[in-house]
Amino acid sequence: MKFAYFPGCVAKGSSREVEDAMRCVVKAVGIDLIDMPGAACCGAGVMKQGNHRLQLAINARTFAMAEQQGMDVLTPCATCQGNMYEDLTLLLEDEPLRSEINEVLERTCGMRFEGNLRMRHLLDVLVEDIGLDVIASKVVNPVDFPIAGYYGSPMLRASANGDDDPHNPVYFENLIRTLGGDAVDYDGRTASVGFPGLLSQEKTAMKMTASVLSEAKQEGARIMATACPLSHFNLDVYQVKAGKATGKDTSMPVIHLPELVAYALGYNVDRYAQLRTRILVIGD
Repeated sequence: MKFAYFPGCVAKGSSREVEDAMRCVVKAVGIDLIDMPGAACCGAGVMKQGNHRLQLAINARTFAMAEQQGMDVLTPCATCQGNMYEDLTLLLEDEPLRSEINEVLERTCGMRFEGNLRMRHLLDVLVEDIGLDVIASKVVNPVDFPIAGYYGSPMLRASANGDDDPHNPVYFENLIRTLGGDAVDYDGRTASVGFPGLLSQEKTAMKMTASVLSEAKQEGARIMATACPLSHFNLDVYQVKAGKATGKDTSMPVIHLPELVAYALGYNVDRYAQLRTRILVIGD
């Protein structure tokens, strides 16, 4: 099973742990990632506000690169998934717009986008393509405590995450149970934490972040796993600030979805052991 790999800017930069864990996960389940050298940022919900046609052209170029290899695009980032899925859908539905963007692509890089691909997130692929029964057979380090899965709101658009229900998704919770964990049910799993509003509306973003973390903890979560490396910034790096700004208990270890899966499948055990220590210290 092969996919054109779109890691997203974060996985190749400030959160290299996402990339490291991704490589372990795909190795374990038999996925080949084919890199797309030169693929550009998806816009992350920011570029669209200034120049949506520029973002469309950039993402159409990435789609065209994947089409040249005859593959769907796979990403571990919910923001990339939601953003690129939205652009892909728009380009497929609006033929005049697609022609306009293709004219730009042909003029600047000699490429065309035809729409013969799907935009996929790791969570969707693990559940629908690999299958939870296959993943269960490969678990060697079952997780044994309550885990709050956080989807990342950009991914929760109609059909953006495969056949999962965008209003009441279950893929993440089913995956957590397959890995041996207790999936925590909390409303904040589908809420926004305010990224990229953090850049201009920090106070509001901190309230949103604190709400998600505190609710998950109140419902019994000992750890949070995120499907969105960008939302992860708010939930992990800014959790202390969010707690101070709201007076809520936001203290919780937060890891990425690929890290959780990689550990359960037998990889990065030493890294997870350090995290487990954090869980015990914070939880007690």
